[in-house]
Amino acid sequence: MTARSGRRFLAGAFGLAALLAAAEAPAACTEKGRVLGVGFFPDFAPVSYSADRDPASAGFDEHRGYEADLLTALEAMGAARFSRRAIGGEFTGIWLKAASPDYDLVGGGITVREDRTRDAEGREAVVFTSGHIAFVQTLLVRAEDAGRFAGYRGFTPDVRIAAVPGTTGEERLLQLTGYIGPDGALRPDAKVYLASGTVLEAGDGERLTVTAAGSSPALEGRRRLEPPRDAADMPQVVYFQEDGAQLEALRAGEVDAVAQGLIGNADAVLESDGTLAIGARDSRRELGGFALAASDRALADCLDRNIARLTDSGRVGYEQWRADSGIFLRRARMQAGGGG
Repeated sequence: MTARSGRRFLAGAFGLAALLAAAEAPAACTEKGRVLGVGFFPDFAPVSYSADRDPASAGFDEHRGYEADLLTALEAMGAARFSRRAIGGEFTGIWLKAASPDYDLVGGGITVREDRTRDAEGREAVVFTSGHIAFVQTLLVRAEDAGRFAGYRGFTPDVRIAAVPGTTGEERLLQLTGYIGPDGALRPDAKVYLASGTVLEAGDGERLTVTAAGSSPALEGRRRLEPPRDAADMPQVVYFQEDGAQLEALRAGEVDAVAQGLIGNADAVLESDGTLAIGARDSRRELGGFALAASDRALADCLDRNIARLTDSGRVGYEQWRADSGIFLRRARMQAGGGG
């Protein structure tokens, strides 16, 4: 090879490398100047939570946790700009707020499900990004009860298990303990105690269903489920609106277990000084992502591609972030050409 042909080869090689690098460079997902409104669930530490849970405080809209750092990294790599607001109240249906004029993107540990993409009329309302975090449901118990609650069967009606309505944690608990079937239909003769003081009995007229995508309107405000009289191996289910309240009830002996994802329960165990433990663990693994309006599918796809760069297509995720919370921001800076 002559010197001239060698220079041409090197120039061509570097040119090809530059083209490949440009092709792989982070892509902006919005037009210049647009800021995406993000709504987030404020009570799912350490995945998504507010710096201050008081809605009247300035810290209520200060986003913290795994998803907060992932969004910050997307900003650092130039994918999009975000303005964040906490969404107070119940978790139920929070993903559908992405279809409202108030938010462009909604997060907060939301499990990606096809049945959550539709509104109450059955119309497609939202789309999800691909899952970027894995969820496995578990029971959090007092340490001395770990052996007693190692599975989801063999309970007694005096056992009380806490759950948050409208979550996959609730749905899986009800499926695994026999309260509902695959279609979400509540077992006949199960009793539902409502906040209003009304007591409903499944199978008595109206068909009652509970799923993580939506439940029968008559079950709004449910506070407790009681098993049928002939079900000697089923527990009671006691409802809470906040994770913190569930933990306090467990520590105080007001409930015997908390049905929640492994991430939140494992953190509670670490912070408990040995007083809490993980009992039963579900065999199903589900993925969490962000919700956007159905009309923003292209935006969801673009965010997906950038999240894949940050997570190395899923190889860098929650566990790596938990060990090093700055990992996404460093990867974003490298992606954007700013070095490590």
